[in-house]
Amino acid sequence: MIAPSILAADFARLGEEADAVDNADWLHVDVMDAHFVPNLTLGLPVVQSLRKATALPLDCHLMIDDPDRWAPGYAEAGAANVTIHVEAARDPVQVARAIRAAGAFAGLSVKPGTPLEPYLELLREFDTLLVMTVEPGFGGQEFMAEVLPKVRLAREQVNAGHLRLFVEVDGGVGADTIEAAAEAGADVFVAGSAVYGADDPARAVDALRDRARAAMAR
Repeated sequence: MIAPSILAADFARLGEEADAVDNADWLHVDVMDAHFVPNLTLGLPVVQSLRKATALPLDCHLMIDDPDRWAPGYAEAGAANVTIHVEAARDPVQVARAIRAAGAFAGLSVKPGTPLEPYLELLREFDTLLVMTVEPGFGGQEFMAEVLPKVRLAREQVNAGHLRLFVEVDGGVGADTIEAAAEAGADVFVAGSAVYGADDPARAVDALRDRARAAMAR
C-alpha cells in the first residue's frame, strides 16, 4: 500500500492535494509538536478538516510528546490508523487499546536507533509497526538502509504467526529505495517528495506500487 505524505504537499491546498492522490491506499499525516521532534506541522483541527475533504483513510503519525493524552482524539476524529512513538508513550498498550476503542487501527513507531526486539511482545497489541527509515522530524532526508533488518525481523514474526500487523516504512522512500524496503518485508510505504514532487502525483503512486509489487514477487 502506498501512503503519500502530505508533509510534502502544499499546505495551502490540502484538499486538492489529497484529491491528486485519490488512487493511493492511505494518506499519511505527520503530526509534529516541536517538542518530541524539532519541527512543528499540524494538529487535530487540520485532521478533522481533512477527514471531511477526502475519502482516503488517514494514516496519522504522531511525532509528539504525551501521545497517551492526545492519540485517542485522532481516532475519534476519524483517522483510520493512529501511530504513536514507543519513545514517547508512557503506557503504549493502554494507548493502543484507547485508539482501537475509538475505532482506528493502532500503530507503534520506532526511531532508527531504537531496537525492535524489546517490543516484540508489546506489538501484539498493535495493528501497524512503523519503522522510521530517517530520523523523525523533517521530510526530504536520505533513506537509511541500515534499519531494514528491523523490517525483516517484523516480517519474520508476522510470517511465523507471532504478530498480525502491517509493516510500514517512512522516510526517503522513492523509486530507488522502495524495492529494498519491499524485499525486506514492508507492505505499507510512506512517500512524500517522491509523490508530491512529481509532475503527476497519481502516476507516481501507481509507479511506486508497481515497483513494490514486483520486488515482493521476487
